[in-house]
Amino acid sequence: MLDTTALHKAIEMLPYFLNVLGIGAMTTVGLTAAAFVVAALLGFCLALMRLSRSRVLSLIASVYLEIFRNIPILTQLFILYFGLTYIGITLPAIGAAIIGFGLNGAAILSEVFRASIRTIDRGQSEAAYSIGMTRSLAMRIIVLPQAFKVAIPGMANFAIGLLKDTSLASAAAVPELTFKAKMLVSETYQTNLIYFLLAMIYLILSLVLSHCAARTERRLKVVKEN
Repeated sequence: MLDTTALHKAIEMLPYFLNVLGIGAMTTVGLTAAAFVVAALLGFCLALMRLSRSRVLSLIASVYLEIFRNIPILTQLFILYFGLTYIGITLPAIGAAIIGFGLNGAAILSEVFRASIRTIDRGQSEAAYSIGMTRSLAMRIIVLPQAFKVAIPGMANFAIGLLKDTSLASAAAVPELTFKAKMLVSETYQTNLIYFLLAMIYLILSLVLSHCAARTERRLKVVKEN
């Protein structure tokens, strides 16, 4: 039998729930954006190191990838937020989360970038060398603009996964979306409604990211055709 009293109470508290979860969603979006920037910049550098003719640089990048791909992200967050305090380094929760997700994501995006660069026909680079371009200039002018377009789907998939993975930051007391939901549950015991709203917010954010990525890809395709 439907408990109308509980239902009315839940409806009355809905604006409050949405307000609190909205604040958490803003933190989640900010955390995702900051971590994505760190991951993209570092991942691009790692990709170039993997493709470098220098064995030392390639080895350093390979070791980095093996470490960060094989240690769970939650463990990395705990090390950054809790573990570093034992050597006198204290990071704020949000800072530890940005660094943790950024370092972990760099290992993923580096492979996306490396694979994208390798899809570009070597003949284009060789043609650039034949007209006097250096390897770095050919990479910057010829290869990378094309590789970026190829990398967009992989970057979009990573961004969506990162958005959802930021829920793990609640374990390090980052006041993001999932953390706010847990607080509301412990405060009001409206478990079903709160977690339903949580799921819907994550779904909406993921769909927005997917739409933006698809739109960007279509625009680049149109520019290429023109």
